[in-house]
Amino acid sequence: MGQWKEISLHDIKGIRIGHAQDEEHATGCSVVICEKKCVCGVDVRGGGPASRENQLLNPLMSNDGVNAVFLSGGSAYGLDCAGGIMKYLERKGQGVKVGKAIVPIVVGSCIFDLGCVDGTVRPDARMGYEACKDSESNVERNGNVGGGMGATVGKIHGDGFAMKSGLGCYAVQTGGLQVGAIVVVNAIGDVFEMDTNKQLAGLLNGKKDGMLSSEVEAVKLLQLASKFSFNTTIGAIITNADLTKADMNKVAAMASNGLARTIRPVNTSMDGDSIYALATGKVKSSADVVGTLASHVMGKAINRAVLETQEKYGYLSAQSFLK
Repeated sequence: MGQWKEISLHDIKGIRIGHAQDEEHATGCSVVICEKKCVCGVDVRGGGPASRENQLLNPLMSNDGVNAVFLSGGSAYGLDCAGGIMKYLERKGQGVKVGKAIVPIVVGSCIFDLGCVDGTVRPDARMGYEACKDSESNVERNGNVGGGMGATVGKIHGDGFAMKSGLGCYAVQTGGLQVGAIVVVNAIGDVFEMDTNKQLAGLLNGKKDGMLSSEVEAVKLLQLASKFSFNTTIGAIITNADLTKADMNKVAAMASNGLARTIRPVNTSMDGDSIYALATGKVKSSADVVGTLASHVMGKAINRAVLETQEKYGYLSAQSFLK
């Protein structure tokens, strides 16, 4: 589009991305490792987030950057991934030096995927460490991988009418500026193609040969909100821009517009939607420019998360209707 050209998220220097998953139990963890501390912001719009250390990202806090961001399954249990990520980073000598100790700064969020199979196995410190080790190969993957292994969408009428979703990555470059997104899509709502507004995945009809509108059904069922509090779209923007922590909080907020452009309904009390934003600090730019691109790449990554996910665990996927 215009002067923007699509690149791989892994073309952005200074970060590595890795995944680990338990395919049998439909859960996993994805991690973004910062080779040097990255300035980081966050935007939380969902009503039920499961997150770790997000308050550090408030511009009023003294924290000057993070060593890693993780996107995990397992609901609040998945926060245990951070222990393994910290262990990996400690062994690499990455973190805040406090006397003889090193304390890595790790933030992250989790989706609720406990109902995808049986919920008895959740991401833990071992899985977090494995995701870090996997980042050393730094190979881009989408769909049923890492934190997206147990993701589904269109859950207004329960799991029986939901569709399989997953993890998506997308990035662009204009001049020397690079902006990319990684996202796990586990929404209560439907997912639409950003450019055409075509419904790609979401709430299945009774015959499971087409889709209904979750927005219409939500208007009927929102008084039953507590019944559906099992949803979250979590992601991270990664850019090589040189921006402040306040700037990156603005970028994260603008990136959340990518959710609004592709998921309906979104940011409800039934969701835990959270977007991080990381800057490696290489290229001069403005928060508004990076935020504009962040909204675009986040929407594209969300589309990729459903389009590159295959049928699994008895759930149809967008690919089921593209055959």
